[in-house]
Amino acid sequence: MKRNIYYLYAMALAGTALAFTACDGDDSGDISSQTIITADQVEQTPLDKWLEVNYLQPYNIEIKYRYEYNETDGNYYTVPADYDQAVEMAHIVKYSCVEAYDEVAGIDFTRQYFPKLFFFEGEWHYMNNGNFELGTAEGGKKIFLMGINYIDQYKVNIKTLNHYYLKTIHHEFTHILNQTVDYPASYQLITGTGYVADSWSEEPWNTGYLQRGFISAYAQQSDTEDFAEMMSLYVTNTEEQWNEWMQDAETGEGGSATARQNIESKLDIVRTYMRDNFSIDLDELRDVVLRRENDIVSGRVDLTDVSID
Repeated sequence: MKRNIYYLYAMALAGTALAFTACDGDDSGDISSQTIITADQVEQTPLDKWLEVNYLQPYNIEIKYRYEYNETDGNYYTVPADYDQAVEMAHIVKYSCVEAYDEVAGIDFTRQYFPKLFFFEGEWHYMNNGNFELGTAEGGKKIFLMGINYIDQYKVNIKTLNHYYLKTIHHEFTHILNQTVDYPASYQLITGTGYVADSWSEEPWNTGYLQRGFISAYAQQSDTEDFAEMMSLYVTNTEEQWNEWMQDAETGEGGSATARQNIESKLDIVRTYMRDNFSIDLDELRDVVLRRENDIVSGRVDLTDVSID
């Protein structure tokens, strides 16, 4: 059976990637200091019980955090998720993503469309070109969320929390919605000659993308990735940030009113698509997502409690 995998956001930050495992005084990447649970360990953990009550029973969503080699991609060096970091990530996904869609669209929407399996991996997938994957989606049902062992490092800042984790989920969820209801063909015509496939991370495409009518460098990969980037970046960034990007598209070096209009035209299609097909107001979703993310970053959400009421 052919595996339909969407490769999400590979970043050309090789130097930064090396720094992740070389931080003095931070053992988040030191596997020897972490608690690893494998699939063949039968004893149920407190997290197992919590996941059953908070994910499986209300949503029929399964979270796999135990290391299971058959679920990994043999093309990469894979690392198990640390137990404590998996606990925190399970809370973060539930509070900021699952329950955000509950609040905006209703629990029936989330039950019907949200992916039914998350697989947590401790490390990102590094490629030989200096890029790395943050996450992938498979067959419209499964999301691989990577870099779990760095969550303590990035949960304290909303930009890094979004960049490395939550934007990934919204991006991949958009792909899943697109498999259910396709977006209009007119979308790909707006900047149809500008897509550059896998060259998006290379010069000159890795800079100046706003001025070419794309919301991110990765959006230049294809119209499907462009659509998912538009959706995920819009709901995880403030109105002020979005307006700054639009101004840069218009007045930055090489920018133009046409570039700004192209991005805004694509956003209009995304907005209409979500409203007409799923009764979701994109601005309301953004407000809810950002409020919940701010709750996490400010410490108002207990990310460690796996007790069952």
